Amino acid sequence: MPINVLMPALSPTMEKGNLAKWLKKEGDAVKSGDVLAEIETDKATMEVEAIDEGVLAKILVPEGTADVPVNDLIAIIAAEGEDVSEAAAGGAPKAASNGAAKPGAKPDAKPEPKADASAANQNTTPGGGHMGYERVNAAPEGAQPGGAPQASTGGRVFASPLARRIAKQEGVDLGAVQGSGPHGRIIARDVQAAKASGATQAPAAPQAAEAPKAATPAPKAAAAGGAPAGLTTDQVKGFYAKDAYEEVPLDGMRKTIAKRLTEAMQVAPHFYLTVDCELDALMKLRETLNGSAAKDKDGKPAFKLSVNDFVIKAMGLALTRVPAANAVWAEDRILRFKHAEVGVAVAIDGGLFTPVIRRADEKTLSTISNEMKDFAARARAKKLKPEEYQGGVTSVSNLGMFGIKHFTAVINPPQSSILAVGAGEKRVVVKDGAPAVVQVMTCTLSCDHRVLDGALGAELVSAFKGLIENPMGMLV
Repeated sequence: MPINVLMPALSPTMEKGNLAKWLKKEGDAVKSGDVLAEIETDKATMEVEAIDEGVLAKILVPEGTADVPVNDLIAIIAAEGEDVSEAAAGGAPKAASNGAAKPGAKPDAKPEPKADASAANQNTTPGGGHMGYERVNAAPEGAQPGGAPQASTGGRVFASPLARRIAKQEGVDLGAVQGSGPHGRIIARDVQAAKASGATQAPAAPQAAEAPKAATPAPKAAAAGGAPAGLTTDQVKGFYAKDAYEEVPLDGMRKTIAKRLTEAMQVAPHFYLTVDCELDALMKLRETLNGSAAKDKDGKPAFKLSVNDFVIKAMGLALTRVPAANAVWAEDRILRFKHAEVGVAVAIDGGLFTPVIRRADEKTLSTISNEMKDFAARARAKKLKPEEYQGGVTSVSNLGMFGIKHFTAVINPPQSSILAVGAGEKRVVVKDGAPAVVQVMTCTLSCDHRVLDGALGAELVSAFKGLIENPMGMLV
């Protein structure tokens, strides 16, 4: 039976992607693990592997196509031993790049997927690297057309993992949702549309009856663009002479940064805490540790610690010492983590990545240093995997190398804080009643007031400052 290849969801938030390049052509044999295509998201280019064997019978979405919706049909694979021409001609309906069937397609020609198809054959795992698949069968006698609502009792509801997760979070009954994906599968936008209509709410569990659901629509409306719009493009252009500027189209990364950080400022109530940290002890320890690093056969040291490596480690330890701050906001509850996950802003052309150091509280300084060097190199080449830059509880944004003394940063949702690190500089301070010259670094913590109150944020900043000024505590 033919195998439908669907546009994969390479991350939980991905809605569309660009089909950058096909690495297999029609007629090529395909084995499990073969790289079929390269998909560009707003953050990275991912290689997508096959999970079934057969022959690539038909490519429906050519390379270079932009904004292909998740779960759109992009190719057909003829299963092992199957006639390739038959699979290409009639194995699956041809989908347009916007998710709608091409003119002339018969609605009743859409077959239903097997009820016992494995999860791996129905969709992609968000954050993974496998292509989405469907095995195509003839529709059972009496089956409804693919777009009909699926009953919530007696049979299986076909929905993508992302759609199921959104439905669970939003309390939407999947059985009453009409799917618009291939063969009537319910996809994320169907659940979101059902949620907006308010007609498919699932009965609330008894223990969740008192959750303040009614209070949550307000921030969501702001996040979805409920705030008053600014000037239009034509209005902005009207202020300037036509020969005074050059128009630069927005790429996916810049659009995402603009959207997410606008939402962050609209939804997350920010407050800021600034502290000066003395660096003299840290700089001496750094010099000692770098000087003692083992060297390989080429004479290169095994590691070279930066001040930022100490900052990452200090934030990781501070979060575990103030566990109430090691948390994020989840609308009707707070998620508190067992280990520290610290993101680090890495600037690239046209935007930035924030790769996450997992378990930063447990890792050694040398491990953090080498991990960050690898992340930074792959970030600039846009080769990071989604799971490497998603999540995290806090982030570090260091502009000290540009000579910036002090700044405030915008929290990157769903994280609950971000530390803005300025340059270390010599300053005159009073020590033991007398002036002294010390090296000082100014740091400002932006806090989400829904998770951290002023006293809790101050406790976190104090723990961070103590570790920076007494860095030996990071080695034990």
